[in-house]
Amino acid sequence: MGPVTTFYDEIGGFETLRRIVATFYEGVAGDEVLRPLYPEEDLGPAEERFLLFLVQYWGGPTTYSDQRGHPRLRMRHAPFVVNPEAKDRWLLHFREGLDAVDLTPEQDARFWDYVTHAAQFMVNTLD
Repeated sequence: MGPVTTFYDEIGGFETLRRIVATFYEGVAGDEVLRPLYPEEDLGPAEERFLLFLVQYWGGPTTYSDQRGHPRLRMRHAPFVVNPEAKDRWLLHFREGLDAVDLTPEQDARFWDYVTHAAQFMVNTLD
Protein backbone atom coordinates (compact mmCIF):
# COMPACT_ATOMS: atom_id res chain seq x y z
CA MET A 1 0.00 0.00 0.00
CA GLY A 2 1.53 3.29 -1.13
CA PRO A 3 0.92 6.82 0.07
CA VAL A 4 -2.58 8.22 -0.36
CA THR A 5 -2.80 10.81 -3.10
CA THR A 6 -5.62 13.33 -3.00
CA PHE A 7 -7.06 15.33 -5.85
CA TYR A 8 -5.33 18.31 -4.19
CA ASP A 9 -1.98 16.56 -4.70
CA GLU A 10 -2.85 15.39 -8.22
CA ILE A 11 -3.55 18.88 -9.53
CA GLY A 12 -0.47 20.51 -8.03
CA GLY A 13 -1.64 21.45 -4.56
CA PHE A 14 -1.75 24.91 -3.09
CA GLU A 15 -0.09 26.75 -5.96
CA THR A 16 -2.56 25.45 -8.55
CA LEU A 17 -5.54 26.36 -6.40
CA ARG A 18 -4.02 29.76 -5.62
CA ARG A 19 -3.78 30.52 -9.36
CA ILE A 20 -7.35 29.37 -10.00
CA VAL A 21 -8.72 31.53 -7.18
CA ALA A 22 -6.56 34.57 -8.05
CA THR A 23 -7.77 34.46 -11.65
CA PHE A 24 -11.35 34.04 -10.46
CA TYR A 25 -11.12 37.11 -8.22
CA GLU A 26 -9.54 39.19 -10.98
CA GLY A 27 -12.78 38.61 -12.87
CA VAL A 28 -14.99 39.26 -9.85
CA ALA A 29 -13.25 42.57 -9.15
CA GLY A 30 -14.57 44.09 -12.38
CA ASP A 31 -17.90 42.29 -12.55
CA GLU A 32 -20.91 44.58 -12.13
CA VAL A 33 -23.13 41.70 -11.00
CA LEU A 34 -20.80 39.94 -8.56
CA ARG A 35 -18.71 42.73 -7.09
CA PRO A 36 -21.62 44.20 -5.07
CA LEU A 37 -22.03 40.80 -3.35
CA TYR A 38 -18.68 41.30 -1.62
CA PRO A 39 -19.15 43.90 1.14
CA GLU A 40 -15.44 44.23 1.91
CA GLU A 41 -13.64 46.92 -0.08
CA ASP A 42 -10.61 44.64 -0.35
CA LEU A 43 -11.37 41.29 -1.96
CA GLY A 44 -8.23 39.80 -0.37
CA PRO A 45 -9.96 38.28 2.68
CA ALA A 46 -12.69 36.68 0.53
CA GLU A 47 -10.04 35.35 -1.83
CA GLU A 48 -8.12 33.82 1.06
CA ARG A 49 -11.24 32.19 2.52
CA PHE A 50 -12.21 30.70 -0.85
CA LEU A 51 -8.69 29.43 -1.43
CA LEU A 52 -8.55 27.75 1.97
CA PHE A 53 -11.98 26.21 1.42
CA LEU A 54 -10.94 24.70 -1.92
CA VAL A 55 -7.65 23.48 -0.47
CA GLN A 56 -9.53 21.65 2.26
CA TYR A 57 -12.32 20.39 0.01
CA TRP A 58 -9.90 18.75 -2.40
CA GLY A 59 -7.82 17.05 0.29
CA GLY A 60 -5.25 19.59 1.44
CA PRO A 61 -4.71 21.04 4.91
CA THR A 62 -7.81 21.73 7.03
CA THR A 63 -6.89 25.35 7.73
CA TYR A 64 -10.32 26.56 6.61
CA SER A 65 -12.22 24.54 9.22
CA ASP A 66 -9.53 25.12 11.84
CA GLN A 67 -10.07 28.88 11.48
CA ARG A 68 -13.76 29.13 10.55
CA GLY A 69 -15.46 25.88 11.57
CA HIS A 70 -17.74 23.89 9.28
CA PRO A 71 -18.07 25.54 5.84
CA ARG A 72 -21.92 25.79 5.99
CA LEU A 73 -21.90 27.26 2.50
CA ARG A 74 -25.64 27.90 2.10
CA MET A 75 -25.84 29.58 5.49
CA ARG A 76 -22.81 31.79 4.80
CA HIS A 77 -24.22 32.85 1.43
CA ALA A 78 -27.84 33.31 2.60
CA PRO A 79 -27.53 37.07 3.23
CA PHE A 80 -26.64 37.65 -0.43
CA VAL A 81 -28.89 37.58 -3.48
CA VAL A 82 -27.58 34.66 -5.49
CA ASN A 83 -29.76 34.46 -8.57
CA PRO A 84 -29.22 32.57 -11.84
CA GLU A 85 -27.41 35.56 -13.37
CA ALA A 86 -24.98 35.72 -10.43
CA LYS A 87 -24.44 31.96 -10.70
CA ASP A 88 -23.66 32.25 -14.40
CA ARG A 89 -21.24 35.14 -13.83
CA TRP A 90 -19.57 33.20 -11.00
CA LEU A 91 -19.14 30.19 -13.29
CA LEU A 92 -17.75 32.39 -16.07
CA HIS A 93 -14.97 33.65 -13.82
CA PHE A 94 -14.34 30.24 -12.34
CA ARG A 95 -13.99 28.82 -15.84
CA GLU A 96 -11.34 31.49 -16.47
CA GLY A 97 -9.57 30.29 -13.32
CA LEU A 98 -9.57 26.68 -14.44
CA ASP A 99 -8.38 27.71 -17.90
CA ALA A 100 -5.42 29.50 -16.29
CA VAL A 101 -3.91 26.26 -14.98
CA ASP A 102 -2.67 23.10 -16.61
CA LEU A 103 -5.12 20.39 -15.61
CA THR A 104 -5.68 17.19 -17.52
CA PRO A 105 -9.09 16.95 -19.24
CA GLU A 106 -10.18 14.48 -16.56
CA GLN A 107 -9.07 16.76 -13.71
CA ASP A 108 -10.74 19.75 -15.34
CA ALA A 109 -13.98 17.82 -15.81
CA ARG A 110 -13.97 16.67 -12.18
CA PHE A 111 -13.36 20.20 -10.89
CA TRP A 112 -15.90 21.75 -13.28
CA ASP A 113 -18.53 19.19 -12.30
CA TYR A 114 -18.10 20.09 -8.64
CA VAL A 115 -18.24 23.87 -9.14
CA THR A 116 -21.25 23.78 -11.46
CA HIS A 117 -23.20 21.74 -8.93
CA ALA A 118 -22.03 23.93 -6.04
CA ALA A 119 -22.94 27.12 -7.92
CA GLN A 120 -26.44 25.84 -8.61
CA PHE A 121 -26.79 24.85 -4.95
CA MET A 122 -25.99 28.44 -3.88
CA VAL A 123 -28.84 29.97 -5.90
CA ASN A 124 -31.31 31.28 -3.34
CA THR A 125 -33.67 33.39 -5.46
CA LEU A 126 -34.91 33.50 -9.02
CA ASP A 127 -35.16 37.32 -8.95
